[in-house]
Order: sequence, then structure tokens, then C-alpha cells
Amino acid sequence: MRELRLKPPPTVVAHYFHLFVNRRAYTLQSSRPRPESARHYYYRPTDKKTGQGLCLTPDTIRRHLEGEITIGVYAINPATQCSKWVAIDADYEDSLADLLKLSFHLGQDGVEPALEKSQRGGHLWIFMAEPLPARDRRIYVCGLVLRLGIPVKGGKQREGIEVFPKHDALKPGRYGNAIRGPLGIQRGASQRFWFDGADEDLEKQMCCLNSLPKMNGDQLARLIAGKAIPPQLAQPEPKAEPEISRHASGPEFRILDHINTKLRTVGHNNITRCPSCAEEGHGRSGDNLSTFHWPVTSP
Repeated sequence: MRELRLKPPPTVVAHYFHLFVNRRAYTLQSSRPRPESARHYYYRPTDKKTGQGLCLTPDTIRRHLEGEITIGVYAINPATQCSKWVAIDADYEDSLADLLKLSFHLGQDGVEPALEKSQRGGHLWIFMAEPLPARDRRIYVCGLVLRLGIPVKGGKQREGIEVFPKHDALKPGRYGNAIRGPLGIQRGASQRFWFDGADEDLEKQMCCLNSLPKMNGDQLARLIAGKAIPPQLAQPEPKAEPEISRHASGPEFRILDHINTKLRTVGHNNITRCPSCAEEGHGRSGDNLSTFHWPVTSP
């Protein structure tokens, strides 16, 4: 069934921006899936002339809510290392039961989350009264998740929840991880997923979210007093690349040593113009060379 195009009033767009946007960088979900995987992917949209990443605007959010595009919102503002929300993503078998259990225990702590159902599970959102440090919120949520025995995706655990923000803090120039912006169209399912507790109407949904009690700094401080990030969920430091790496036959060839043009990041890849093609006058689009980007903090 084709999703009807909705027309959000300016107040809904403004409330959405206030509630969900931590920074102006954003991602877009592809309109078409990759042929090899049949999965839609996310990428950083860029200005075609400058190659610079586009900034999120009220018009971008309007298009997202109308269903024209689907955006991903980043979890941390790097200028403050803070965020307006925590989102727990679960899309494995019986994951909805884990989200409901987590929601109940959050309520026991005086935290009232919002459940956004999805195709296989859902997203559980916790909103802040003001942006709060990502590390402090991870201490609380990750500790509660492990205490309840809910699986966390990562390492040998192939299925489990994912907690956004995924990082305690961002290094300069990094973006962290983005999650699909709520109330838009999930391209793979061709469907809009709604929050529990309100009618399937954009204004009523935003009204419901705005009315939820928000976690404040004093409440969070009480909940994490004397606690730290569980060791198994602590973020490891990225491995430093050795200055010299050699094969048995001699020095290792590194393509990055031969690139003079500026790299731009799309997903987990660095994109630029191939130097060999440039010598022959090819690759003027500047995107015919791709190198893998270490995904500790996905730009």
C-alpha cells in the first residue's frame, strides 16, 4: 500500500526540530536499494558544487515528514558532547518484548519513554529536558539493559539492541552514528511507523511527545551516582595505524599516500577522484575511488 503524503504544519516542523535535532549534519536513506543486497542504505548528502555536507533545515524536516525523503539524525552534538535523547533500537525476533520490559523498568525509575514500533521490533526513545552528556546517559541506560539481561548487539552477539548514542564522546571531525528520524517513511518497508499513545496524525503525535515528562540533569545524576559504563560496553580507542607496515617483499602500498585531492566521507567509505584516472582526464565527478573508512565513529 502506498503511503499517503502528509502535510505537516510549521508548528510540527518546529517542534520536531527542537525535540530530535542535535546537530545540523544528517544522513539520507537511499530511495533505491543496493542491487547486491536489496537493502536501502544511508549516506551523507553533499552539495554537488562544493562537496560539502548539507545542513539540516526546517525544509528538510518538512520533506521528511511529508514522505518525500527519509533522514537520519545524529545522536551527539560534538560542540558539547551532549544529546537531547537516547534511542534504543531493537529489530530482532521477540525484541518488542524486551523493549516493553525495558520500558516498564524505566518507568520504575521515573523515566517515561516513547515507543515507536517498527517492522520487526521498535525504537524506544527517552527525551531530555535539556541536552545532557552522552556518557552519563549511556551509563544509566546501558547499565539498566545489562541488569535486565537484554542482549546488546556487538562482538560475538549478532542480535540485540543498539543504544544511541553509541559513543561517550566524539573526537574532532567525527559524526558518530545516526538513527532513522521518526515519523518519516521507512523506505525498505514503504511504511510510516507511529509512536504508541496517540492517533496516527502528525500533530497529535508531536503533541503527545511534547507532553511526556523529560529527564533532567538532577534526575540523571541520581540514577548514575557511583556508577560507570559497564566494561563490556565501553568504547575502545581506535587502533593507531603503524607508521610503517611491510610485507615480506617490501613496503606496503597505500593508495592514500598518492592522493592529493580532498576526501569526502559517504557511509563507511572515503570518496575522491582516482589519481590515475585524473591523469587520463577521467573521473571528473570526483567519486570514482572509494577507500574503507574505519567505522568507530561513522561520519
